[in-house]
Amino acid sequence: MRILLRLSRGIDRLSEGLGKVSIYLTLILIVIGFYNVGARYIGRFIGRNLSSNVFIETQWYIFSVIFFLMFAYNLKHEVNVRVDFLYAKWSLRRKTWIDLFGALLFLIPFCIMGIWVTINPVLFSWRLWEMSPDPGGLPRAPIKTFIIVAFVLLLLQAISQVIKYIAVLLGDRAVQRQVEAEAAPIDIS
Repeated sequence: MRILLRLSRGIDRLSEGLGKVSIYLTLILIVIGFYNVGARYIGRFIGRNLSSNVFIETQWYIFSVIFFLMFAYNLKHEVNVRVDFLYAKWSLRRKTWIDLFGALLFLIPFCIMGIWVTINPVLFSWRLWEMSPDPGGLPRAPIKTFIIVAFVLLLLQAISQVIKYIAVLLGDRAVQRQVEAEAAPIDIS
């Protein structure tokens, strides 16, 4: 079990690191968004086009990357959507059983199916070097690849969660405290 818990901690560190990367990507996204808005209005005022589809699509791509990278981070911190009016009143052991079965029966198969279904379209996009239909747009293959990356990261985090759930059910108090702390509100400072 110790080896599995070490694997789980490594996956958790990866998810945390990508969560922090997403914070910086959000700052870049805001700067590009401000530029797009400012360039559009100043360009109208002076009668010149100061922006292009590259900046608009870059903003869209960065937003997509943030969205995809946050899947695993959100699962780790249990900020995923659930019906809390029953779940909130249950004991930790009962919640752990429900989360374990949910991950094994639904989340992990969903991730595997998502990877399976998206591989061929993404490879096809790379073979064609699919481009945006907009003038001056960006290639689509790299952003489509992030769909697979997101499913792989979510699958890894689901495996990490399953390891932690099993450890909690086996009575590991340290992991139990870790799971409870991860479910607490997130401090992004």
